[in-house]
Amino acid sequence: MGKRLTKEVRHQTLLSKLEENPLLTDEQLAKELGVSIQTIRLDRLALGLPEMKERAKNLASRALGGENYPASLEVVGELIYCEPGVGGLSRMAAEPGMSLTRYNVIRGHYLFAQANSLAVAVADAPHALTGSAKVEFPNPAKVGEILTARARVLERRGRRFMVEVVTRVESKEVFQGRFLILALDEKTLAEGKFAVEGKATGNGREKDD
Repeated sequence: MGKRLTKEVRHQTLLSKLEENPLLTDEQLAKELGVSIQTIRLDRLALGLPEMKERAKNLASRALGGENYPASLEVVGELIYCEPGVGGLSRMAAEPGMSLTRYNVIRGHYLFAQANSLAVAVADAPHALTGSAKVEFPNPAKVGEILTARARVLERRGRRFMVEVVTRVESKEVFQGRFLILALDEKTLAEGKFAVEGKATGNGREKDD
């Protein structure tokens, strides 16, 4: 009997397999990873991954209307899952070039960029901009870690979306934020009369990010 994967390795393997084939069932994943179906379901819940039926629906939606949502193509990191108006998931490898000089701590603006781009992508609009953001950096992220960001649309009022994004390294939370995303139509963009209200605020590690 082969050696069981650690939880961290199993989660990364699960993400990789679903990135390659989003239509794998829990039964197939359990067989490939050598664990129970219940373990796969718990892993999906921990990672914020929907069941296969929802992933299939999302694939069809992106195939039919992907060109209408260019923001989903501009996510910083790897887009794992995106359902406009509902939520999404992305991951990013923390590389040496992202760290503070002589330290292994990842600069805050990289975490913000991943989260902000995902928040824009999940807004149910062809074009969207960030109006404001309130962010925190509870724990440092380090070189070599895999950053998994999960976005949820909390509220929609007309053309305004309130999106929550939480980024984790396994169970360690390294970023949390709420973004006000403004949906824009072609006419508004062409006229250039839109106004972006507010600015980003936060109590993160790096005030200059």
